[in-house]
Amino acid sequence: MIYRPLGNTGMSVSCLGLGTVKLGRNQGVKYPQGFEIPNDMDAKAIIDLAADLGMNLIDTAPAYGTSEERLGTLLKGQRDRWIICSKVGEEFEQGQSSFDFSPEHVRYSVERSLKRLNTDYIDMVLVHSDGNDLDIIRKGTLEALDDLRQQGKIRATGMSTKTVEGGIASLQHSDIVMVTYNINEQDEGAVIDYARDHGKGVLVKKALASGHLCLKPGEDPLTESFRFVFSHPGVTSAIVGTINPLHMKANVDALNRVMAQ
Repeated sequence: MIYRPLGNTGMSVSCLGLGTVKLGRNQGVKYPQGFEIPNDMDAKAIIDLAADLGMNLIDTAPAYGTSEERLGTLLKGQRDRWIICSKVGEEFEQGQSSFDFSPEHVRYSVERSLKRLNTDYIDMVLVHSDGNDLDIIRKGTLEALDDLRQQGKIRATGMSTKTVEGGIASLQHSDIVMVTYNINEQDEGAVIDYARDHGKGVLVKKALASGHLCLKPGEDPLTESFRFVFSHPGVTSAIVGTINPLHMKANVDALNRVMAQ
């Protein structure tokens, strides 16, 4: 596994990170096929395999159902092994999402995540945008996260954005951006350009287009996806969620093929 500096944060992360939405939520998710949430034994096996394959980045959020609480148990004794990314802004309860970007809720959400994750700090916390990126930034959400960073509860801050303008604006106030970037969706490449030029970290979501890729006949979707994503020098890591050990190994094999070229 190759590791890259996460902008100027002082952290280095694996080029492939483990997304954990599937550990805590199977409602309202945009995957081609439904799935069952794994039990604790299977979830632990996935996390252990990710570690064995060299991953050190794990991504969660309050919006991922019970993901944070489960990680608080599953990562017990492994805190120094993982760089944890969580989020604020989006809640998911009784099958529905809701949003609150007020500074008060940001503080409440981070304190709750610390308890759920059974840790006294979170490596990075991102704002979970509802699509109105610029409006969210104007609410003081990123400033609230920065206050918590200065208190030592967060090591780095950022935003999971949905617009080019919002992505660039968020990087003017924070360390990291998470963007959608894949063969089908390339608009946010401009945000990655900005991040590269200003020493910021970039996490890519939906690198595999959530399983909805459009490729030429005969092309391997994993290899072509990772080749495209990591051809941009501004990309730090791609977050990929899977609960299938064979899929995880295939993802890492494809990434290694690309990196070796």
